Amino acid sequence: MIKSTKTSNKFANKDKLNKLCLFIDEYKQLVGKFVDLLWDEEKVNKFIPKEITSKVTTRLSARIIQCAAKQASGIVRGTKTKQRKRLWQINKFIKDGDFHKARKLQAIYNKVNVTKPDIQHVCPELDSRFIKIDMDNQTSFDGYITIGSIGNKLKLIMPFKKTKHFNKMIKLGTIKSGVRLSKKSFTFMFDIVDPETQSGSLLGIDIGKSSLISCSNGFVSKPNKDGHDLNTILEIMCRKKKGSKGFARCMEHRKNYINWCINQLNLNGVGKVRLERIKYLRKGKRTNRMLSHWTYTDIFDKLISRCKEQGVLAEHITPTYTSQRCSVCGWTRKSNRKGKQFKCESCGYIQDSDLNASFNIALNLKPIGKTERLLNKNRTGFYWLVSKEHIVSCVQKALIENFQ
Repeated sequence: MIKSTKTSNKFANKDKLNKLCLFIDEYKQLVGKFVDLLWDEEKVNKFIPKEITSKVTTRLSARIIQCAAKQASGIVRGTKTKQRKRLWQINKFIKDGDFHKARKLQAIYNKVNVTKPDIQHVCPELDSRFIKIDMDNQTSFDGYITIGSIGNKLKLIMPFKKTKHFNKMIKLGTIKSGVRLSKKSFTFMFDIVDPETQSGSLLGIDIGKSSLISCSNGFVSKPNKDGHDLNTILEIMCRKKKGSKGFARCMEHRKNYINWCINQLNLNGVGKVRLERIKYLRKGKRTNRMLSHWTYTDIFDKLISRCKEQGVLAEHITPTYTSQRCSVCGWTRKSNRKGKQFKCESCGYIQDSDLNASFNIALNLKPIGKTERLLNKNRTGFYWLVSKEHIVSCVQKALIENFQ
């Protein structure tokens, strides 16, 4: 398992930082030139021949040219591989008679086919040929990164200080020789041994906007020490202009809050975590600005990463009706849930709606097919049970047989 951590490069002087920024800009331009040269090639190899690398003129060294060419090759090959997979899926849709999905995927294919990959976020990823990491020194800094062999007789010695996450990673694994450079930070890589899969109970987790995570063991995320929760952070983001420094600070605040909340989750004694399978939640729908800033993918990515670190299996299930079903009697109706409160119209059970959903996610409920969902039975109500056994006396046998 490869994990990464960032440290700031703000401890270097202005002259070194300016030279580093100039190098990164020139490296990006070099990668862009190679992408232009390789884009129209029918076959792109991992290692670019000299006939192509000699077409670019730069002050950077021959090693850096090879490194940039290899990175550009990976970008182009990755994009074209995705295109081949899309084309295969389009043909499969046409063969199966699903022409609507085929047209939608064809539009994506045509758009990517005429546009080159975006290299704005490309960062130099340098290995041991260019980087030397020294953490055995008697200075006030925790370590130094020496950057060399990059051309123009340039050699940079950049100090850095360890973070809490850096110290955690170095205890779990070994640091790799490569470093990813950016204008504001250094990214270190760590090789960590995968933990053994632990056995234990099943934990259902429901994610939301009001409460970031609600778990079937009763754990609910809370505001941080400053009184901020995800809702208040998103409200602040709505008042910021996209692309501004204030908006960037809010994005960082949102990310830190998500990480902090999930780090509070205790997975000791948990063998499997069950999550909702949410995909294309806002696709084709009009949503308000606040909801558009709710990045559920970041929450899932952090949860899955935490599970991998703890040796816990992660499983995804369809979230249909989990927030409308009573976790006590199984009565499922749309009007059961009103905002944050859940009140069962059959048995009168009252609970926080997100906690009730997490209880349902942890159960082995029989999945509901698309045909059943289109009938909209949740408007009139139905009993959605784990098995065919009557779990309460008031359950009508006719309703159960009609559904199951």
